[in-house]
Amino acid sequence: MTETPTDGALPLLLLPGMMCDARLFAPQIAALAPDRPVTVPDLTGQDTMAALAAAVLATAPERFALAGLSMGGIVAMEVIRQAPGRVARLALLDTNPRAELPEVQARRAPQIARARAGQLAEVIRGEMVPNYLAEGTDRPEIRALCLEMALDLGADAFIRQSVALRDRPDQQESLRAVAVPTLILCGREDRLCPVERHELMHALIPRSRLTIIEGAGHLPTLETPDATTAALTRWLED
Repeated sequence: MTETPTDGALPLLLLPGMMCDARLFAPQIAALAPDRPVTVPDLTGQDTMAALAAAVLATAPERFALAGLSMGGIVAMEVIRQAPGRVARLALLDTNPRAELPEVQARRAPQIARARAGQLAEVIRGEMVPNYLAEGTDRPEIRALCLEMALDLGADAFIRQSVALRDRPDQQESLRAVAVPTLILCGREDRLCPVERHELMHALIPRSRLTIIEGAGHLPTLETPDATTAALTRWLED
């Protein structure tokens, strides 16, 4: 998805989380696209982080601002590792710089098997979406959107993304080399990528700002869109 370019503004690439598409960033696109070109690359066609990042770079502008949420943030780390001179600004939202833990890896194979067996909806609805939102909140419209995005992308995309996440490298050393203005943002109640992961990234990147969004879990772009958009706007304009 690409919005109409605006002369003179730094292009923005938004990288969505696992089994999500541009709808994950709909409030931010509505607010930011009038002032700059905004693109949401497809992250479903490859099964390694290196290949996903290379595919993003193959169609990206020569220089751009880059923001990624969750899996999108992991791809963003690999993008700036591969091409540091092309990323002018970096935003890492609700993500994790570390390799996947063995206990999380162990859950991948059964999920992949269920997706292959036609049970993708059950996996998304029962094992993934319940971890997305701030505890104690009931946001049926967000839950429904997450399921809709996942089913639109399909089982093959789920399998490729699962493998890419399972086998991803640790990016902590890569982050030490980041020298561009960087926003580290997360929901206070993110259970998948908790605040301490973001404190770690903030410590690793010298030119970073840490923003914690109250009342949000793993998906602040949808849970608290105004606060998230304000943080991204400040990052783009500072």
